[in-house]
Amino acid sequence: MQGKKNYQEKLFVTFQLSDYVPADNFYRKLKELLDFSFLYQLTSEYYGSEGQKSIDPVVFMKLMLVGYLENINSDRKIVSLSRLRLDILYLLAMILMKSFLGTVL
Repeated sequence: MQGKKNYQEKLFVTFQLSDYVPADNFYRKLKELLDFSFLYQLTSEYYGSEGQKSIDPVVFMKLMLVGYLENINSDRKIVSLSRLRLDILYLLAMILMKSFLGTVL
């Protein structure tokens, strides 16, 4: 008898990104080594108090680092790659969402 999988999307899913990124992954090790929190203080004077919120400066710097390491020179291609790679999402501390970095593009 032929089996058939009926996919039904679940409303609540328990998912921890760190469970799906191996311990020896390059981006996982990079996340443990790098601390970009100093960027908040360095960039605070360039942000206004009104208007739409910008992308987090730490996330932006990590995206540029991924672009450099993956030899990608297009912001759109970096975001496109980041949507597909769980290890990069782990580095960015992002969750899987429909509008990933929608404010940038």
